[in-house]
Amino acid sequence: MENAFIGGKEKFLQMSEEQAQALLQQMQTLEAYMADLLQKEDSVLKLLQEATGAIESMKALDDTQLETLVPVGMGAYVKATILPNEKLVVHIGAGASIEQDKNSAINYVEERIKELEIVLQQLSGQKHEVAARLEHGQREMNRLLQTSQSNK
Repeated sequence: MENAFIGGKEKFLQMSEEQAQALLQQMQTLEAYMADLLQKEDSVLKLLQEATGAIESMKALDDTQLETLVPVGMGAYVKATILPNEKLVVHIGAGASIEQDKNSAINYVEERIKELEIVLQQLSGQKHEVAARLEHGQREMNRLLQTSQSNK
């Protein structure tokens, strides 16, 4: 009788070790996914910041002629004049750009901001879900460890 119990205990410990390994792999995958979500969130936040700055710059354009410097690369600039009521060139994706008046350009960028805010909310939801799964995995790992130690 005693040998059957010992064999059952060894089988239980082996099963627990396999469960722990599988759980550890799941948690490592979740941690990598969380890091990816954080990186995407950072990228979206940078785009939001850039878009907000672009809107502020476009709104600052008024009906007077302005002189400015335009970067041409490697710290070199060229002087340029922004004419009043000049159309703005807006990148619309896939390497295409269009000319728009100031208000249309501002509206376009504001729409992109709304889209980015939705993406940010989705990323936040995904982060919360992954965090909950990681927390559950940690609790399960602790349970397996306690069970394993109590069976030794």
